[in-house]
Amino acid sequence: MSPEAASSGATPGAARSGDSYLPEHGNGGYRVRHYDLELDYRVATNRLAGRAGITAVAVQPLSRFTLDLGRLRVQDVRVDGRPAKYLHRPDKLQIRPERPIGAGDTFRVEIRYAGKPVPISGRWGELGWEELTDGALVASQPNGSPSWFPCDDQPAGKATFRVAVTAPSAYTVLVTGDPVLQRRGPHGTSWVYERHEPTAPYLMSVQVGRYEMVDLTAGGVVQRVAVPPALRRNVAHDFGRHGEIMSALQRLFGPYPFREYVVVVADDVLDDPVEAQGMAVFGRNHVDGRRTHERLIVHELAHQWFGNSLTVTDWRHIWLNEGFATYAEWLWSGVCGDLPTDALAAQWYAWIAARPRNVIVADPGVDRMFDPLVYKRGALTVHALRKRVGDESFFALLRAWVAEHRHATVTTGQFRLHAQRFSREPLDDLFDAWIDRRALPPPPR
Repeated sequence: MSPEAASSGATPGAARSGDSYLPEHGNGGYRVRHYDLELDYRVATNRLAGRAGITAVAVQPLSRFTLDLGRLRVQDVRVDGRPAKYLHRPDKLQIRPERPIGAGDTFRVEIRYAGKPVPISGRWGELGWEELTDGALVASQPNGSPSWFPCDDQPAGKATFRVAVTAPSAYTVLVTGDPVLQRRGPHGTSWVYERHEPTAPYLMSVQVGRYEMVDLTAGGVVQRVAVPPALRRNVAHDFGRHGEIMSALQRLFGPYPFREYVVVVADDVLDDPVEAQGMAVFGRNHVDGRRTHERLIVHELAHQWFGNSLTVTDWRHIWLNEGFATYAEWLWSGVCGDLPTDALAAQWYAWIAARPRNVIVADPGVDRMFDPLVYKRGALTVHALRKRVGDESFFALLRAWVAEHRHATVTTGQFRLHAQRFSREPLDDLFDAWIDRRALPPPPR
């Protein structure tokens, strides 16, 4: 099949879609319902061979369509079992099926690919599949997913997943999902995971390393940690209150939204921890045996509610992820007997007041979407809302927000309308001041 034939004289069948901040990612004309990934990974050579089966529904007639895929080599593409013409340029795979796809039709794409996975480079560094000293990890937020599988890479592109990974038997493989099979064969061990909850591609992760699995707590939500043996003592202390943290967040936000929670501590230094669906990944530098980074443990766990179960429709709403996860840190501080939430809010208000007013929280722009001001002023917005409506209404508001949008996508506008239901007075002035303007309003009281 001549790859160049994919673009010969065809009229594009799909308008561009994607995210307002990352318009080069994401695709139009269809919605993915399910990904079925079969991966074979060789640690020594950092070589990945994959087969992706993608089930999608066309939302308009398609004569051709695109998927996001990085610098892996495409070997074969089929649509509904028939060979398809394709053209793969870095980060985008164009596909022209043998027969046009009608609006409303369900279709299946099968793609075979291979190569040495490399992260997606950009303004936030290298994201996606990353080779470790002895193993690999995947940390894809916000646009690293195409480094390891073809996908519709936008936060609103939620789908279910089945992921099977074969790796050398000396390694443990963890994938964001429920484990369903582990089978040792002559060429390695195969691990199969299923993610039944709708999941954004950036929240899917694969971890490969020489890990021991340790239970974090007994009873309740299953909570496990994958840890290098040499770090086991420090991890046991630093994550020693994880069961209490989980219980506290469930009281505050409602039931944990997945079947289990897995923490991975990589035997490498990582800049920051990162959350995935039902998982969080830390570096060895985040465990020191003194609970120095416990607030980060709380932050990543809180993302399972705010960011993972409730995922922003577009990256410009990222404060709904980071503001709430940061506020969870402050709430836990009060619960565990450290600084009260009010004291932390006052400290961070002073920190923000000493800095330029150059970020609009509700729309910070792509270059500032991970700015600390989005996190801290976002958390102060949540605190200001709490002070305005009172604790009883505030926590009822949070639990209802989580329950009503479970495993769905959300926007700032939706949250503003939702919050108004729990307030006897208008809230527009509060949100306008805290997230729509650069000027800093008076501290919450």
